[in-house]
Amino acid sequence: MDYMARHGMKRARPAELVPGTVSVITARMDYLPRNMPEGWTEQELSRLQRPGEAIISVYARGRDYHKVLRNRLQQLAERIAAAVGPLGHRVFTDSAPVLEAELARRSGQGWRGKHTLILSREGGSMFFLGEIYIDLALHPTEAVSEHCGACSACVSACPTQAIVAPYRLDARRCISYLTIEHEGPIPEELRPLIGNRIYGCDDCQLVCPWNKFAQRSPLPDFDPREGLTGATLVELFGWSEDEFLRRTEGSPIRRIGHVRWLRNIAVAMGNALRHGEDPVIRAALAGRQAHPDAVVRDAVAWALSA
Repeated sequence: MDYMARHGMKRARPAELVPGTVSVITARMDYLPRNMPEGWTEQELSRLQRPGEAIISVYARGRDYHKVLRNRLQQLAERIAAAVGPLGHRVFTDSAPVLEAELARRSGQGWRGKHTLILSREGGSMFFLGEIYIDLALHPTEAVSEHCGACSACVSACPTQAIVAPYRLDARRCISYLTIEHEGPIPEELRPLIGNRIYGCDDCQLVCPWNKFAQRSPLPDFDPREGLTGATLVELFGWSEDEFLRRTEGSPIRRIGHVRWLRNIAVAMGNALRHGEDPVIRAALAGRQAHPDAVVRDAVAWALSA
């Protein structure tokens, strides 16, 4: 995450990132799929008990949220400009040195939960954040009070103990970071803790009581793609690079590339073998032992050592 250091204080000083910025409009967009059933948190938690099933974070099973939210923020900015006249602006969603969660907190979108995510009484935490930097002075909205109380379910649920204290996250231990942002081999001591999670991790959100209020998205964009929910590790491990690129076109998953995809799945397959011998999984891993990338070979060798 060197990019955070590279951009310095631009993250905390909007006018340095976009000269002329006077105000920031924050927005949130719910992402639970339209057909997500009641009791969805229990359903998702139960997937973790099936070692051979590949778990992808709920937010990543549909279309790339960057594109969806950015387009809608741009439309909103254009509507504002049509109402007030010429407007200097720039839209963001997880795409630049912007302190999104802190801006959302200060503008009243919610409060920071003990897992560091933004929580809303009306929507839990299952939403994306976005911003419009503008050169127009607006009256600020007030922050809302915190409502976590004595609850520490998210801290206890973190598989890798990445939430080192309430409101403090060690990203280097976070499964979302390890499976998405981290390049190179995943630290061996953390591999067994990843379980069958191959892209991201929702555990801290699944146990949060406030997510009983999480809202379904009305957009088909976030409906899960075929093959990304309920698929086996063996199925997804068998994708060639061409198939990976085809099946993840327009998806946030594509950004990790085929090598990290295989690395993540190999680790999960190793965890499945440690849960119980499976000749199909072992044969699939053996077929990748000579993969040209050392990161994949390392993950496969570790998995086969079970």
